[in-house]
Amino acid sequence: MPADNLPPAAGYAPDDRVMVSPRYMAGAGDRIADAIGPLIHLFGWSTQHDATTGHLKIDSPDGSLFCDFDPVHPLGQWWTIAHHEPYWEVQFSCQAPLEAVAAVTQALPQLLGDTRHAERIPITDMPMDQLAELNGWSVESDGGLNSPDWYCQLLHTPDEDITWRAWHAFYEKQPLATFTRDTPEGLVRTFFAHLATPTAVERAYAEVPLSTRYEHSALITPVRGAVINPHFDHSLAQLDRPRPRSR
Repeated sequence: MPADNLPPAAGYAPDDRVMVSPRYMAGAGDRIADAIGPLIHLFGWSTQHDATTGHLKIDSPDGSLFCDFDPVHPLGQWWTIAHHEPYWEVQFSCQAPLEAVAAVTQALPQLLGDTRHAERIPITDMPMDQLAELNGWSVESDGGLNSPDWYCQLLHTPDEDITWRAWHAFYEKQPLATFTRDTPEGLVRTFFAHLATPTAVERAYAEVPLSTRYEHSALITPVRGAVINPHFDHSLAQLDRPRPRSR
């Protein structure tokens, strides 16, 4: 579907399925099973689940690493991943795209030496500056990375307890993600690779943040009625759009 024939944002019903890019504008989405399921079903991590609140805690077989999902957290801090020795912690907010969150959670068993399915769940080894260049992000002199539209940044503060922080202009009071000192950099790279890629993600329209629906730097296209497939149609629409100006 040509970009100039796409329906306006107001023309979508709440349950319409849409493709959204860039990913850092898409919100979390509903693919929670992708972040949780592999740990349980492929790697045998144990679970504690509160059906009333949806709170879920998943522990590694050796007890050294856990993943905590709390969808009713008062500050919107949905995900906490923590390792005991050495201690490090990763947190994701309720606006972090689940595709990027799942890339991190699925890679956790490899950190503990469980290499089953490693060929299907790779940990990104490309350096951060190369990942940035590949996806059109700019690299600052201090190592920080800026999205093409400058709405999203990955800040690097190596002298602080939180050494990496994914920040978004629309959610300035709540970082998308934080990584403390001693967090394996492979997890940071993997998260960034799945956050920064221009490949669109699917959402119900009601899940797309209000700020994104009417922000011109974001692109929303319908799933229903795609000529070939929704990803292909979205890619064609991306080609028709002017690139964001650098600052």
